[in-house]
Amino acid sequence: MAVEVRYVVTHKGEEKLVTTDKKEADQYDKMLEVGENLADYIKAKGIVIEDGVLEELGIMLSSNKTDVLALLKGKTVEDVLGTETDDD
Repeated sequence: MAVEVRYVVTHKGEEKLVTTDKKEADQYDKMLEVGENLADYIKAKGIVIEDGVLEELGIMLSSNKTDVLALLKGKTVEDVLGTETDDD
């Protein structure tokens, strides 16, 4: 019999990720947390977006934080998107 360690990331009661890599689970959990914080910030600033779309937007911004930070530092969309591969 084998023992397997699994890390399960849940968000709002829903399984989002199952992995055997603790670091990957921690990073994914952090990304979801930051995404939720971004969504809350957008909502608090008075921008009205449907909750599902707002959550998706927050997660997208969080999961692309390197690109978002580059844009905030003045890079153009072409600069940021030009460095992506077709898989992104």
